[in-house]
Amino acid sequence: MMEIGLAHYLAVAAILFSTGVFGIFVNRKNVIIILMSVELILLSVNINFVAFSTHLNDLGGQVFALFVLTVAAAEAAVGLAILVAYFRNRGNIAVSNINLMKG
Repeated sequence: MMEIGLAHYLAVAAILFSTGVFGIFVNRKNVIIILMSVELILLSVNINFVAFSTHLNDLGGQVFALFVLTVAAAEAAVGLAILVAYFRNRGNIAVSNINLMKG
């Protein structure tokens, strides 16, 4: 039976990272998909932290992954709150119209 090693985790993280970057560059119209793509990128970084942390028998990577999860949750909450406020004012959340918010 094959054992799952560090290379497998790094491959999954690389696939998630590329999917997140692909989602940002391909879909520039929908803000929600852009936020989900940023969350995928942060998830891939967390997988790398935890994989290297267990590989090196050090808890530093796992603790840092918890901090990244906290920042990601705050980013999602603030981002969605901004989108709800923008939608109430403008009626849509198209990325091309967000530059109208400049003061």
